[in-house]
Amino acid sequence: MTLTDATTATPEVEDSSAPRRPSLSPSRAADFKTCPLLYRFRSIDRLPEKPTRDATRGTVVHAVLEHLYDLPAAERTVQAARGAVLPSWQELLAGDPGLAELFSDDHTGTELARWLESARGLVANYFELEDPRHLEPEAREQLVEVVLDGLRLRGYVDRLDISPTGDIRVVDYKTGAIPREAFEAKALFQMKFYALVLWRTRGVVPRQLRLIYLADKDTLTYQPDADELGRFERTLRAIWKAIDTASATGDFRASPSRLCDWCSHQALCPAKGGTPPPFPTAAAVAEQVAGHGETTIEPRR
Repeated sequence: MTLTDATTATPEVEDSSAPRRPSLSPSRAADFKTCPLLYRFRSIDRLPEKPTRDATRGTVVHAVLEHLYDLPAAERTVQAARGAVLPSWQELLAGDPGLAELFSDDHTGTELARWLESARGLVANYFELEDPRHLEPEAREQLVEVVLDGLRLRGYVDRLDISPTGDIRVVDYKTGAIPREAFEAKALFQMKFYALVLWRTRGVVPRQLRLIYLADKDTLTYQPDADELGRFERTLRAIWKAIDTASATGDFRASPSRLCDWCSHQALCPAKGGTPPPFPTAAAVAEQVAGHGETTIEPRR
């Protein structure tokens, strides 16, 4: 099947003894677009990155909103959601005790209390944008994936809504600020990725892509069409071809920008006077690239 074939893809059964297919997630594709060297550090070298309070708060808020829909409709209240913040943090901490380092200098507990309250505020903002008592999602934190041209596209969707007529709405929660108009396309890249996978697996173009920005209490909605998703496929094919070429040559170049200030790997970046680690062998690169789709849910922002 080609990346531009308009028919619905049939899920394939993996042969566990066969080499894993190359895999691409929206976050890793966006990494390569932003900075090829960042893609290398994260997907090939697999360099660790220290968690941040903002990203961890995003993970907590996503967990609260995911499990909110486990409750009966009448019990999906702002009070219930706010009350779920602390247990969600405790569960996250139990699974990753290293997160305690985020507040290692907070000897009085004041900063943690303030952080938890900021998470509660974001959760409360959600109720000003939607009424969960009147929604019954088809899926939450749903893995969506498809194999096209031997490349596995995969990612996790925060929420899928299906109308009685079969219309699909893809919903993603964001705890950061809504982007300015000039940066909307970048924000929608992830959503178009999901829309493409759903189109190829279900044969239906999602009716609406909806980004919910909790900090600003605002939303960004978009209605894709088949022609646009076909063009997006070709964009992903070009990204993958560039990744494949860079993997063969080891030439993952830095792309300096204002985002460098938030990068965890500045000490290893040539643009900052650093030296990257030795490039792995071809076999190691192939193994890492095969596994760099979202096999686990990444920190949410």
